[in-house]
Amino acid sequence: MGFDQYHEPPEELPANTRTFARMCASLTEEAEAIGWYEQRLAVETDSEAAAVMRDAQGEEFKHFSMDLEYLLRRNPTWREIAQGILFHAGDIVEHGEEAEAEALEGDHGGSFEDGSLGIGGMRGAIR
Repeated sequence: MGFDQYHEPPEELPANTRTFARMCASLTEEAEAIGWYEQRLAVETDSEAAAVMRDAQGEEFKHFSMDLEYLLRRNPTWREIAQGILFHAGDIVEHGEEAEAEALEGDHGGSFEDGSLGIGGMRGAIR
């Protein structure tokens, strides 16, 4: 029996790919929930109800961020591109184009057989 999140027969996919697909679906669901709360908050006039909604939306922010981090830890190319875009001032599209070009120069297909990120340790890195 297939699920909408799979584009290939699930029984042919390795377990880690099925888990990755589930986490992608979860990320999408969290993003949708964030958007729903944003809409609800825009029209809510009861301050106590709005406070409850803001708190619930904060949970969705946390869940989205955790899902994203899980996925980025398992796909080094995606992580490298994200690191080139996220939390930088300036032109988002320009950062995206540069990050994509740099990441794809040394693309390893998005994952490593040994389960590592392929980026080495962070010991001694400047933060």
